Amino acid sequence: MSRIVRSSPRFFRLIKIAFSGMLLLLLALAFVIPAPLREPADFGHVPNPSKSAWFLLWIQELASYSRSLVYLVAGIAVFFLALPWLPGNPPSERARWWPAEQRFYGWITVALFAAILALTVVAMFFRGSNWDLVRPF
Repeated sequence: MSRIVRSSPRFFRLIKIAFSGMLLLLLALAFVIPAPLREPADFGHVPNPSKSAWFLLWIQELASYSRSLVYLVAGIAVFFLALPWLPGNPPSERARWWPAEQRFYGWITVALFAAILALTVVAMFFRGSNWDLVRPF
């Protein structure tokens, strides 16, 4: 078995097109939607709740349930760092989407992404003052 993973040039063209499209979409959205910046910090008036940036809200949501769940975040990071060397994850002979021999880890990744997305949405839209659950609209 060779140590090189062969892939098709069509695959990389597809990746370049998808990357370019997403980059243009994000740039267009950045010009249309203003950044949600707040006024400079005033220690005399702290906002309630004081929320993290949107990409960290899921960790804040987990920490609101139990501070021990921060170790789960560290475990998820270690899992993703160790993913290439985990047992049952053989190297592919060619680049493919959802290869059958790696499908288990693919589903774990999708499930973790869905959980992180759900926690982010709950923290962003369903948390009110004193970090209570509220209706968003």
